Amino acid sequence: MSLAFAGKIVLVTGAAAGIGKATAEAFAAAGAKLVLADVDAVGGEAVAAGIRATGGEAVFSICNVASATEVKALMDMIEADFGRLDCAFNNAGIEIEQDKLADGNEDVFDRIMDVNVKGVWQCMRFEIPLMLKSGGGAIVNTASIAALGAAPKMSIYAASKHAVLGLTRSAAVEYAKKGVRVNAVCPAVIDTDMFRRAAAIEPRKAEFAAALHPVGRIGKAEEIAAAVLYLCSEGAGFTTGIALPVDGGSTCI
Repeated sequence: MSLAFAGKIVLVTGAAAGIGKATAEAFAAAGAKLVLADVDAVGGEAVAAGIRATGGEAVFSICNVASATEVKALMDMIEADFGRLDCAFNNAGIEIEQDKLADGNEDVFDRIMDVNVKGVWQCMRFEIPLMLKSGGGAIVNTASIAALGAAPKMSIYAASKHAVLGLTRSAAVEYAKKGVRVNAVCPAVIDTDMFRRAAAIEPRKAEFAAALHPVGRIGKAEEIAAAVLYLCSEGAGFTTGIALPVDGGSTCI
């Protein structure tokens, strides 16, 4: 197995399950030293322990990405314990919306925007200075195919992911000459706990999700992980500011 990230210090937020967990495990298998962050302490610690049990290196830190205090403390810990940050996957996010726009709830709006938008912004504004101290790095933000078009009954979520692309593209241009690359991955429907919760509320959603993708199935978390590792790799050294769909062909139709 290739150890393309041997010795690299990699941060993954939203690491306790789903795409974050799969990506952390993929980075570990490629030789990276992992810092995992999530609000789910039990899940996060279990992922870190699993990585260590297979010979990898991983530590877990509880962190609410919408809190400047907690994100700064996380970055201070990374700098103190590891001396630098090479890659960051800003993956923490929520989707708790099931209503058409006019039926929306202000508390839901604030919660989604706090985590999905403010959380990405908070992480990047502390990650980038740390990366600049060691000559650069690579950041990948989790957006969504909802950021590339409309998302009926998920308008707030879609708006939050459009905002993630705005942050991604702006930061990519601002720091392009400083050696920091910033990209976004845009998953379609992926088999995660988040999807299963949504399907439990609305069972027809699972049927619709499979039909949404020309490949005829929903995606796997490991398939998003592979895209994230590519965007963080040396092979993507000329790639910054992109929104990479990993969507089973759904944005083609």
